[in-house]
Amino acid sequence: MAGLAACSTGKPGPILSVDAARLRAVTAACPVTGLETLSLDAAVGRVTAGSTTAASALPPFDNSAMDGYALCMSDLAGDGPWRLPVSARITAGDGRALTLSAGSVARIFTGAPVPLGADAVVMQEHVTRSGNMITVSRPPRCGQNIRRRGEDVAQGALALGAGRALTPQRLALLAGCGVASVAVRARVRVAILSTGNELAEPGQPRGPGQIYNSNRVLLRATLSRLPWVDLADLGILPDDPGSIRGAIRLAAKSNDVIISSGGVSAGEEDHILDALRAEAAELDVLKVAIRPGKPLTVGRLGQALYFGLPGNPYAAAITLSQIARPALNRVAGLTEGTDAWLPAVAGFTYSRRTGRREYVPVTWSGRDPLGRPIIARLGQGASASLSPIAQAMGIAVIPQDMDVVRPGQPLSVEPLSESALF
Repeated sequence: MAGLAACSTGKPGPILSVDAARLRAVTAACPVTGLETLSLDAAVGRVTAGSTTAASALPPFDNSAMDGYALCMSDLAGDGPWRLPVSARITAGDGRALTLSAGSVARIFTGAPVPLGADAVVMQEHVTRSGNMITVSRPPRCGQNIRRRGEDVAQGALALGAGRALTPQRLALLAGCGVASVAVRARVRVAILSTGNELAEPGQPRGPGQIYNSNRVLLRATLSRLPWVDLADLGILPDDPGSIRGAIRLAAKSNDVIISSGGVSAGEEDHILDALRAEAAELDVLKVAIRPGKPLTVGRLGQALYFGLPGNPYAAAITLSQIARPALNRVAGLTEGTDAWLPAVAGFTYSRRTGRREYVPVTWSGRDPLGRPIIARLGQGASASLSPIAQAMGIAVIPQDMDVVRPGQPLSVEPLSESALF
Protein backbone atom coordinates (compact mmCIF):
# COMPACT_ATOMS: atom_id res chain seq x y z
CA MET A 1 0.00 0.00 0.00
CA ALA A 2 1.36 3.39 -0.90
CA GLY A 3 2.59 5.62 1.89
CA LEU A 4 0.51 8.63 2.76
CA ALA A 5 3.22 11.02 1.66
CA ALA A 6 2.61 9.92 -1.91
CA CYS A 7 -1.13 10.44 -1.71
CA SER A 8 -3.29 13.51 -1.72
CA THR A 9 -6.80 14.35 -2.78
CA GLY A 10 -5.33 17.33 -4.53
CA LYS A 11 -3.06 15.29 -6.80
CA PRO A 12 -4.07 13.48 -9.96
CA GLY A 13 -4.51 9.76 -9.53
CA PRO A 14 -6.54 6.83 -10.74
CA ILE A 15 -10.26 6.80 -10.09
CA LEU A 16 -11.08 3.50 -8.43
CA SER A 17 -14.28 1.58 -8.88
CA VAL A 18 -16.26 0.83 -5.73
CA ASP A 19 -15.24 -2.81 -6.00
CA ALA A 20 -11.54 -1.91 -6.31
CA ALA A 21 -11.74 0.43 -3.32
CA ARG A 22 -13.50 -2.27 -1.30
CA LEU A 23 -10.76 -4.74 -2.24
CA ARG A 24 -8.06 -2.32 -1.05
CA ALA A 25 -9.85 -1.91 2.25
CA VAL A 26 -10.24 -5.67 2.73
CA THR A 27 -6.60 -6.25 1.77
CA ALA A 28 -5.48 -3.80 4.47
CA ALA A 29 -7.52 -5.65 7.11
CA CYS A 30 -6.02 -8.32 9.37
CA PRO A 31 -8.24 -10.66 11.43
CA VAL A 32 -7.99 -10.33 15.20
CA THR A 33 -6.02 -13.18 16.75
CA GLY A 34 -7.43 -13.39 20.27
CA LEU A 35 -10.14 -15.86 21.17
CA GLU A 36 -12.32 -16.86 24.09
CA THR A 37 -14.65 -19.74 24.91
CA LEU A 38 -18.25 -18.81 25.69
CA SER A 39 -21.39 -20.64 26.63
CA LEU A 40 -23.98 -20.74 23.88
CA ASP A 41 -26.17 -18.27 25.75
CA ALA A 42 -23.34 -15.74 25.81
CA ALA A 43 -22.14 -16.27 22.23
CA VAL A 44 -25.00 -14.86 20.14
CA GLY A 45 -23.66 -12.74 17.29
CA ARG A 46 -20.02 -13.60 17.90
CA VAL A 47 -17.73 -15.10 15.25
CA THR A 48 -16.53 -18.71 15.48
CA ALA A 49 -12.77 -19.02 15.90
CA GLY A 50 -12.55 -22.56 14.55
CA SER A 51 -14.56 -25.53 13.38
CA THR A 52 -16.99 -27.11 15.83
CA THR A 53 -17.77 -30.84 15.66
CA ALA A 54 -20.90 -32.56 16.91
CA ALA A 55 -20.51 -34.07 20.37
CA SER A 56 -23.68 -36.09 19.72
CA ALA A 57 -25.43 -37.27 16.60
CA LEU A 58 -28.42 -35.20 15.50
CA PRO A 59 -30.88 -36.75 15.98
CA PRO A 60 -29.24 -38.94 18.65
CA PHE A 61 -31.39 -42.00 17.87
CA ASP A 62 -33.92 -43.21 15.31
CA ASN A 63 -37.19 -41.48 16.16
CA SER A 64 -40.65 -41.06 14.78
CA ALA A 65 -41.45 -38.03 12.66
CA MET A 66 -45.20 -38.54 13.14
CA ASP A 67 -47.84 -39.69 15.57
CA GLY A 68 -48.74 -43.16 14.31
CA TYR A 69 -47.74 -46.80 14.51
CA ALA A 70 -44.26 -48.34 14.13
CA LEU A 71 -44.30 -51.54 12.13
CA CYS A 72 -42.20 -53.95 10.11
CA MET A 73 -42.88 -53.76 6.39
CA SER A 74 -42.55 -57.53 6.00
CA ASP A 75 -45.78 -57.85 8.03
CA LEU A 76 -47.64 -56.09 5.22
CA ALA A 77 -47.14 -58.85 2.67
CA GLY A 78 -49.75 -59.52 0.02
CA ASP A 79 -52.81 -57.42 -0.62
CA GLY A 80 -54.28 -55.19 2.06
CA PRO A 81 -55.92 -54.03 4.10
CA TRP A 82 -53.85 -55.52 6.93
CA ARG A 83 -54.94 -56.12 10.53
CA LEU A 84 -52.25 -56.10 13.22
CA PRO A 85 -52.32 -56.03 17.03
CA VAL A 86 -50.83 -53.17 19.09
CA SER A 87 -48.14 -54.59 21.38
CA ALA A 88 -46.56 -51.45 22.88
CA ARG A 89 -47.03 -47.73 23.46
CA ILE A 90 -43.97 -45.46 23.10
CA THR A 91 -43.92 -41.75 23.95
CA ALA A 92 -41.24 -39.11 23.55
CA GLY A 93 -38.62 -39.55 26.26
CA ASP A 94 -39.28 -43.27 26.70
CA GLY A 95 -35.94 -44.72 27.74
CA ARG A 96 -36.76 -48.41 27.35
CA ALA A 97 -34.80 -50.48 24.84
CA LEU A 98 -37.80 -51.98 23.07
CA THR A 99 -37.96 -54.60 20.35
CA LEU A 100 -41.08 -54.79 18.25
CA SER A 101 -42.93 -58.09 18.71
CA ALA A 102 -43.19 -60.06 15.48
CA GLY A 103 -46.45 -59.48 13.60
CA SER A 104 -47.46 -56.50 15.73
CA VAL A 105 -47.22 -52.69 15.76
CA ALA A 106 -46.27 -50.16 18.41
CA ARG A 107 -48.31 -47.03 19.09
CA ILE A 108 -45.70 -44.26 18.76
CA PHE A 109 -45.65 -40.49 19.12
CA THR A 110 -43.57 -37.78 17.44
CA GLY A 111 -40.00 -37.79 18.74
CA ALA A 112 -40.29 -41.18 20.43
CA PRO A 113 -37.53 -43.76 19.83
CA VAL A 114 -38.35 -46.30 17.12
CA PRO A 115 -38.26 -49.87 18.50
CA LEU A 116 -35.76 -52.36 17.14
CA GLY A 117 -37.33 -54.35 14.31
CA ALA A 118 -39.54 -51.53 13.02
CA ASP A 119 -38.63 -50.04 9.65
CA ALA A 120 -41.50 -47.61 9.02
CA VAL A 121 -44.13 -45.55 10.80
CA VAL A 122 -47.64 -45.34 9.38
CA MET A 123 -49.47 -42.10 10.14
CA GLN A 124 -52.39 -42.44 12.50
CA GLU A 125 -54.63 -40.85 9.85
CA HIS A 126 -53.94 -43.84 7.57
CA VAL A 127 -55.17 -46.52 9.97
CA THR A 128 -58.40 -47.49 11.68
CA ARG A 129 -58.18 -48.68 15.28
CA SER A 130 -60.65 -50.96 16.99
CA GLY A 131 -59.73 -51.96 20.53
CA ASN A 132 -56.22 -53.35 20.42
CA MET A 133 -56.21 -53.92 16.67
CA ILE A 134 -55.46 -51.58 13.80
CA THR A 135 -56.30 -51.85 10.12
CA VAL A 136 -53.75 -50.42 7.71
CA SER A 137 -55.32 -49.28 4.46
CA ARG A 138 -52.42 -47.13 3.12
CA PRO A 139 -49.07 -48.80 3.73
CA PRO A 140 -46.03 -46.54 4.22
CA ARG A 141 -42.79 -46.86 2.27
CA CYS A 142 -39.87 -48.57 3.96
CA GLY A 143 -38.19 -45.99 6.21
CA GLN A 144 -41.04 -43.51 5.88
CA ASN A 145 -41.67 -41.17 8.83
CA ILE A 146 -38.49 -42.26 10.63
CA ARG A 147 -35.76 -39.72 11.38
CA ARG A 148 -32.57 -41.74 11.40
CA ARG A 149 -29.80 -41.25 13.93
CA GLY A 150 -27.29 -38.69 12.62
CA GLU A 151 -29.19 -37.96 9.41
CA ASP A 152 -28.90 -34.21 10.17
CA VAL A 153 -25.37 -34.25 11.63
CA ALA A 154 -23.35 -37.38 12.39
CA GLN A 155 -21.50 -37.63 15.70
CA GLY A 156 -18.00 -36.19 15.26
CA ALA A 157 -18.92 -34.49 11.97
CA LEU A 158 -18.53 -30.78 11.28
CA ALA A 159 -21.43 -28.89 12.81
CA LEU A 160 -20.27 -25.34 12.10
CA GLY A 161 -17.18 -23.98 10.36
CA ALA A 162 -14.83 -21.17 11.34
CA GLY A 163 -15.63 -17.56 10.57
CA ARG A 164 -19.39 -17.88 10.99
CA ALA A 165 -21.59 -15.45 12.85
CA LEU A 166 -23.42 -17.26 15.64
CA THR A 167 -27.04 -16.61 14.79
CA PRO A 168 -29.84 -17.99 16.98
CA GLN A 169 -30.40 -20.74 14.41
CA ARG A 170 -26.73 -21.79 14.45
CA LEU A 171 -26.64 -21.76 18.23
CA ALA A 172 -29.67 -24.05 18.19
CA LEU A 173 -27.82 -26.40 15.84
CA LEU A 174 -24.84 -26.57 18.19
CA ALA A 175 -27.12 -27.19 21.16
CA GLY A 176 -28.85 -30.01 19.30
CA CYS A 177 -25.42 -31.55 18.66
CA GLY A 178 -24.64 -31.56 22.38
CA VAL A 179 -22.22 -28.62 22.19
CA ALA A 180 -22.35 -26.48 25.34
CA SER A 181 -19.66 -23.89 24.60
CA VAL A 182 -17.90 -22.51 21.54
CA ALA A 183 -14.58 -20.78 20.80
CA VAL A 184 -15.08 -17.31 19.31
CA ARG A 185 -12.82 -14.57 18.02
CA ALA A 186 -12.07 -11.69 20.35
CA ARG A 187 -14.21 -8.62 19.87
CA VAL A 188 -12.89 -6.06 17.41
CA ARG A 189 -11.83 -2.94 19.28
CA VAL A 190 -13.11 0.01 17.25
CA ALA A 191 -12.45 3.65 18.09
CA ILE A 192 -14.52 6.38 16.45
CA LEU A 193 -13.80 10.09 16.41
CA SER A 194 -15.01 13.27 14.77
CA THR A 195 -12.96 16.33 13.94
CA GLY A 196 -13.97 19.93 13.42
CA ASN A 197 -14.44 23.14 15.39
CA GLU A 198 -17.79 23.44 13.65
CA LEU A 199 -19.23 20.44 15.52
CA ALA A 200 -21.36 20.52 18.64
CA GLU A 201 -22.91 17.56 20.41
CA PRO A 202 -26.73 17.31 20.40
CA GLY A 203 -28.15 18.79 23.58
CA GLN A 204 -25.17 21.11 24.08
CA PRO A 205 -25.13 24.84 23.29
CA ARG A 206 -24.41 25.42 19.59
CA GLY A 207 -22.19 28.38 18.86
CA PRO A 208 -22.29 30.61 15.78
CA GLY A 209 -21.36 28.66 12.66
CA GLN A 210 -21.64 25.28 14.38
CA ILE A 211 -23.68 22.22 13.43
CA TYR A 212 -24.70 19.24 15.51
CA ASN A 213 -22.55 16.13 15.24
CA SER A 214 -24.78 13.59 13.50
CA ASN A 215 -21.93 11.38 12.22
CA ARG A 216 -20.91 10.32 15.72
CA VAL A 217 -24.45 9.14 16.40
CA LEU A 218 -24.57 7.36 13.04
CA LEU A 219 -21.26 5.53 13.61
CA ARG A 220 -21.99 4.67 17.21
CA ALA A 221 -25.50 3.38 16.50
CA THR A 222 -24.37 1.35 13.49
CA LEU A 223 -21.34 -0.25 15.13
CA SER A 224 -22.99 -0.89 18.48
CA ARG A 225 -25.42 -3.26 16.72
CA LEU A 226 -22.54 -5.61 15.92
CA PRO A 227 -22.04 -8.02 18.85
CA TRP A 228 -18.40 -8.58 17.82
CA VAL A 229 -17.46 -4.90 18.20
CA ASP A 230 -16.03 -3.37 21.38
CA LEU A 231 -16.65 0.32 20.75
CA ALA A 232 -14.71 3.31 22.09
CA ASP A 233 -15.97 6.82 21.40
CA LEU A 234 -13.23 9.47 21.38
CA GLY A 235 -15.69 12.31 20.84
CA ILE A 236 -14.97 15.49 18.90
CA LEU A 237 -11.37 16.58 18.33
CA PRO A 238 -10.69 20.25 17.59
CA ASP A 239 -9.03 21.33 14.35
CA ASP A 240 -5.61 21.23 15.95
CA PRO A 241 -2.89 18.99 14.46
CA GLY A 242 -1.24 18.33 17.82
CA SER A 243 -4.46 17.24 19.53
CA ILE A 244 -5.44 15.05 16.61
CA ARG A 245 -2.01 13.46 16.40
CA GLY A 246 -1.94 12.62 20.10
CA ALA A 247 -5.44 11.13 20.02
CA ILE A 248 -4.87 8.91 17.02
CA ARG A 249 -1.48 7.77 18.35
CA LEU A 250 -3.10 6.53 21.57
CA ALA A 251 -6.05 5.06 19.70
CA ALA A 252 -3.76 3.05 17.42
CA LYS A 253 -2.06 1.43 20.42
CA SER A 254 -5.27 0.12 21.99
CA ASN A 255 -7.65 -0.51 19.08
CA ASP A 256 -7.87 -2.76 16.06
CA VAL A 257 -9.75 -0.22 13.93
CA ILE A 258 -9.99 3.58 13.96
CA ILE A 259 -12.78 5.36 12.09
CA SER A 260 -12.84 9.11 11.76
CA SER A 261 -15.32 11.32 9.95
CA GLY A 262 -14.38 14.61 8.36
CA GLY A 263 -11.03 16.29 7.91
CA VAL A 264 -9.66 14.03 5.16
CA SER A 265 -9.90 16.48 2.27
CA ALA A 266 -7.05 18.66 1.11
CA GLY A 267 -8.28 21.88 2.74
CA GLU A 268 -6.18 24.03 5.03
CA GLU A 269 -8.29 23.07 8.04
CA ASP A 270 -8.37 19.36 7.24
CA HIS A 271 -5.69 18.30 9.73
CA ILE A 272 -6.25 14.55 9.81
CA LEU A 273 -3.89 13.92 6.91
CA ASP A 274 -1.11 15.99 8.48
CA ALA A 275 -1.47 14.11 11.76
CA LEU A 276 -1.44 10.75 10.02
CA ARG A 277 1.59 11.72 7.98
CA ALA A 278 3.42 12.71 11.15
CA GLU A 279 2.60 9.30 12.65
CA ALA A 280 4.05 7.50 9.59
CA ALA A 281 0.71 5.96 8.70
CA GLU A 282 0.55 3.89 5.54
CA LEU A 283 -2.67 4.99 3.93
CA ASP A 284 -4.21 5.80 0.59
CA VAL A 285 -6.44 8.79 0.00
CA LEU A 286 -8.73 7.12 -2.50
CA LYS A 287 -10.58 8.68 -5.38
CA VAL A 288 -13.55 6.38 -5.73
CA ALA A 289 -16.15 6.41 -8.50
CA ILE A 290 -18.96 6.55 -5.96
CA ARG A 291 -21.71 9.06 -5.29
CA PRO A 292 -21.83 10.12 -2.52
CA GLY A 293 -18.58 9.30 -0.73
CA LYS A 294 -15.64 11.43 -1.78
CA PRO A 295 -12.94 11.57 -0.41
CA LEU A 296 -12.08 8.39 1.50
CA THR A 297 -8.92 7.37 3.35
CA VAL A 298 -8.06 3.73 4.06
CA GLY A 299 -5.00 1.83 5.27
CA ARG A 300 -3.07 1.22 8.48
CA LEU A 301 -1.89 3.31 11.40
CA GLY A 302 0.55 1.11 13.26
CA GLN A 303 -1.31 -2.12 14.02
CA ALA A 304 -4.73 -0.53 13.50
CA LEU A 305 -6.84 -0.48 10.37
CA TYR A 306 -7.76 3.13 9.65
CA PHE A 307 -10.76 4.61 7.85
CA GLY A 308 -11.18 8.29 7.23
CA LEU A 309 -14.79 8.78 6.15
CA PRO A 310 -16.22 11.91 4.53
CA GLY A 311 -17.72 14.50 6.82
CA ASN A 312 -21.03 14.76 5.02
CA PRO A 313 -23.53 12.44 6.78
CA TYR A 314 -24.97 10.52 3.84
CA ALA A 315 -21.52 10.11 2.27
CA ALA A 316 -20.22 8.78 5.59
CA ALA A 317 -23.11 6.30 5.82
CA ILE A 318 -22.56 4.97 2.29
CA THR A 319 -18.77 4.60 2.53
CA LEU A 320 -19.15 2.92 5.91
CA SER A 321 -21.58 0.32 4.57
CA GLN A 322 -20.13 -0.25 1.10
CA ILE A 323 -16.36 -0.05 1.67
CA ALA A 324 -15.52 -0.07 5.38
CA ARG A 325 -17.97 -2.77 6.50
CA PRO A 326 -16.50 -5.61 4.36
CA ALA A 327 -13.06 -4.81 5.82
CA LEU A 328 -14.48 -4.77 9.34
CA ASN A 329 -15.95 -8.20 8.66
CA ARG A 330 -12.49 -9.46 7.77
CA VAL A 331 -11.01 -8.01 10.96
CA ALA A 332 -13.74 -9.84 12.89
CA GLY A 333 -12.73 -13.10 11.18
CA LEU A 334 -15.96 -13.49 9.22
CA THR A 335 -15.55 -15.67 6.14
CA GLU A 336 -19.08 -15.37 4.77
CA GLY A 337 -20.66 -12.53 2.90
CA THR A 338 -23.31 -10.34 4.45
CA ASP A 339 -24.79 -8.78 1.30
CA ALA A 340 -28.57 -8.47 1.38
CA TRP A 341 -29.24 -6.93 -2.04
CA LEU A 342 -32.68 -7.67 -3.46
CA PRO A 343 -34.09 -7.23 -6.98
CA ALA A 344 -36.34 -4.21 -7.44
CA VAL A 345 -37.66 -1.98 -10.24
CA ALA A 346 -37.61 1.78 -10.51
CA GLY A 347 -40.85 3.69 -10.19
CA PHE A 348 -39.20 7.02 -11.04
CA THR A 349 -37.29 8.84 -13.77
CA TYR A 350 -33.82 10.17 -12.97
CA SER A 351 -31.31 11.71 -15.38
CA ARG A 352 -27.74 11.68 -14.10
CA ARG A 353 -24.10 12.06 -15.04
CA THR A 354 -22.35 8.79 -15.71
CA GLY A 355 -18.98 7.73 -14.35
CA ARG A 356 -19.83 6.99 -10.71
CA ARG A 357 -21.85 4.24 -9.05
CA GLU A 358 -24.60 6.00 -7.17
CA TYR A 359 -26.43 4.95 -4.03
CA VAL A 360 -29.84 6.55 -3.55
CA PRO A 361 -32.28 6.29 -0.63
CA VAL A 362 -35.58 4.75 -1.68
CA THR A 363 -38.91 3.64 -0.32
CA TRP A 364 -41.67 1.43 -1.71
CA SER A 365 -45.23 0.37 -1.07
CA GLY A 366 -46.20 -1.67 -4.14
CA ARG A 367 -44.73 -4.57 -6.07
CA ASP A 368 -44.65 -5.57 -9.73
CA PRO A 369 -46.15 -8.84 -11.07
CA LEU A 370 -42.89 -10.64 -10.21
CA GLY A 371 -43.10 -9.50 -6.59
CA ARG A 372 -40.25 -6.99 -6.87
CA PRO A 373 -40.61 -3.72 -4.91
CA ILE A 374 -41.42 -0.70 -7.09
CA ILE A 375 -39.10 1.86 -5.56
CA ALA A 376 -39.44 5.63 -5.25
CA ARG A 377 -36.40 7.87 -4.95
CA LEU A 378 -36.13 10.11 -1.89
CA GLY A 379 -34.37 13.47 -1.84
CA GLN A 380 -31.99 14.90 -4.40
CA GLY A 381 -28.88 12.91 -3.50
CA ALA A 382 -27.07 15.66 -1.59
CA SER A 383 -24.30 14.11 0.53
CA ALA A 384 -25.14 16.33 3.51
CA SER A 385 -28.84 15.39 3.56
CA LEU A 386 -30.20 13.40 6.48
CA SER A 387 -34.00 13.33 6.04
CA PRO A 388 -34.03 11.13 2.89
CA ILE A 389 -32.03 8.31 4.46
CA ALA A 390 -34.03 8.64 7.69
CA GLN A 391 -37.23 8.01 5.70
CA ALA A 392 -35.72 5.34 3.45
CA MET A 393 -36.64 1.67 3.51
CA GLY A 394 -33.52 0.82 1.54
CA ILE A 395 -30.63 2.00 -0.61
CA ALA A 396 -30.75 1.41 -4.38
CA VAL A 397 -27.60 1.22 -6.47
CA ILE A 398 -27.42 2.79 -9.93
CA PRO A 399 -24.63 1.47 -12.21
CA GLN A 400 -21.99 4.02 -13.15
CA ASP A 401 -22.72 3.85 -16.90
CA MET A 402 -26.50 4.38 -16.61
CA ASP A 403 -27.38 7.93 -17.66
CA VAL A 404 -31.16 7.70 -17.23
CA VAL A 405 -33.22 5.61 -14.85
CA ARG A 406 -36.71 5.03 -16.19
CA PRO A 407 -39.78 3.40 -14.64
CA GLY A 408 -39.51 -0.37 -14.85
CA GLN A 409 -35.69 -0.33 -14.87
CA PRO A 410 -34.38 -3.30 -12.84
CA LEU A 411 -32.22 -2.17 -9.92
CA SER A 412 -30.77 -3.73 -6.78
CA VAL A 413 -31.80 -2.48 -3.35
CA GLU A 414 -30.35 -3.12 0.09
CA PRO A 415 -32.99 -3.00 2.84
CA LEU A 416 -32.06 -0.77 5.77
CA SER A 417 -33.96 -2.87 8.29
CA GLU A 418 -35.59 -6.28 8.56
CA SER A 419 -39.00 -4.63 8.67
CA ALA A 420 -38.45 -3.33 5.14
CA LEU A 421 -38.54 -6.89 3.83
CA PHE A 422 -42.19 -7.40 4.72
